[in-house]
Amino acid sequence: MTSTFDVRTTAGRFRLVALAEAVTWVGLLVGMYFKYLGTPRTEIGVKIFGMAHGLVFIAFVVTAVFAGLAFKWAAGTWLLALLASIVPLGSVIFLIWADRTGLLGEAPDVAATVRPGGRAPEAP
Repeated sequence: MTSTFDVRTTAGRFRLVALAEAVTWVGLLVGMYFKYLGTPRTEIGVKIFGMAHGLVFIAFVVTAVFAGLAFKWAAGTWLLALLASIVPLGSVIFLIWADRTGLLGEAPDVAATVRPGGRAPEAP
């Protein structure tokens, strides 16, 4: 059984980068708060998370392109993925939607693990 964030798979890499993109967005927003409104006013958060978010943003776009090629996304799905990278936490919303609609591959089918007698297999 593979992990949801298995970096050996295209879907796993996309999930990992999408969550990293959201985390760096939050860090950048917190940094902007302290730069413009917070006490004490400091720019260190923007300097750190600005660079980190820029790098992860580029990684998200690249992994979205690879995922779109691997899973044969329609043009509208490509557009939604790229727009999701611009909106704060949009990558997580897109990721949840893509997982629920099967755009990142099929989720393991629970019915396939049930024995013909109708009972689920026993845990080892």
